[in-house]
Amino acid sequence: MAKRKRSKPTQKSKKNQHKILNNIVWALAIIALIVSGLIAGYYFGVSNAQEEMSKRSKEEVKKRLVISERLENIMATHAKEKASVESRLEKILKEKEQEKKQVKVKPKREKKERKKSEYTSPSHELDTKEGKVPKNVKREVKHLKKSKLAIIIDDVSTRRHIRAIKSLRIPLTMSFLPPSKARPNSAKLASKEKFYMVHLPMEAMHFNAEEPLTLRTTDSQGIIKERIEQLQKLFPRARYINNHTGSKFTADKNAMYKLISVLKSKKIKFIDSRTTAKTTAPQIMKKFGLNYVSRDIFLDHKQDKKYIINQIKRAVKIAKTHGYCIAIGHPHKNTLQALRESKELLKSVELVLINRIP
Repeated sequence: MAKRKRSKPTQKSKKNQHKILNNIVWALAIIALIVSGLIAGYYFGVSNAQEEMSKRSKEEVKKRLVISERLENIMATHAKEKASVESRLEKILKEKEQEKKQVKVKPKREKKERKKSEYTSPSHELDTKEGKVPKNVKREVKHLKKSKLAIIIDDVSTRRHIRAIKSLRIPLTMSFLPPSKARPNSAKLASKEKFYMVHLPMEAMHFNAEEPLTLRTTDSQGIIKERIEQLQKLFPRARYINNHTGSKFTADKNAMYKLISVLKSKKIKFIDSRTTAKTTAPQIMKKFGLNYVSRDIFLDHKQDKKYIINQIKRAVKIAKTHGYCIAIGHPHKNTLQALRESKELLKSVELVLINRIP
């Protein structure tokens, strides 16, 4: 058989082949670009990831360093505080040991001091070495319709004192001590009473247990005036003052002159408790043209009920002899009981408050 002759490619087929080749080339180019993009992206992604990882690791290292430094500082401060606490504890323990050693000696001293400062009887008012009561002042007989007896109760400072005094139901003049740490409410208690007087602390010759703000012989007139003005604010209705102790002060002419001058300007009358026979009050009062009024008798110089009852009898006798009598007592159990038991005797005179004494 005769061989077939190959037909020559036509122009159309050549064009188709050429198109196919172009498409293949473009496809390969696109694939190459995609692959190269993926490779580049992977490369850059890995490098970025590595950079981020390195940054994070560096930051973590820094954080760890900071934390370790803080821990070291905390440990150091804790160690210092522990050391300071231990040193404080050592000091406290040493102080306590010293206190224990001192306590063995202190109680004896405290007991001695208490014996000096505390008193159990009203004899503290009299500041004389012999302990004798100063004699009464000689005075003219007052002819009155009925003899008058004024009983002043000194050292009043508590609600219990007031209740005990009022329970007797007889006119007694209460003389209040100024307020202090020991008796903070004395002025408030006095404000509830219709009539009262002030028991003014003055310097004594030998008595050591002074009240706060005691008037002293070395005080200037300005200091004395200031003190009296303070008392006027505390006790606005007080028109009478008598001295608490005061043997040294009342015996000093200059001191008494300053006091009476201030009291006269304030229209306050001074009743001399006569805690010393050397009192200069009569002379000073005369210089100011004032009547001298003083205590005639202490009821309870001794804390014995029988003794006090006898003193009440003497007070009644003085009142009947001279027209009037001023007696001073204190809010002690025996004194108040003696007054209770002497009510019949006291009916023979007129019991009055101090403002009724001429």
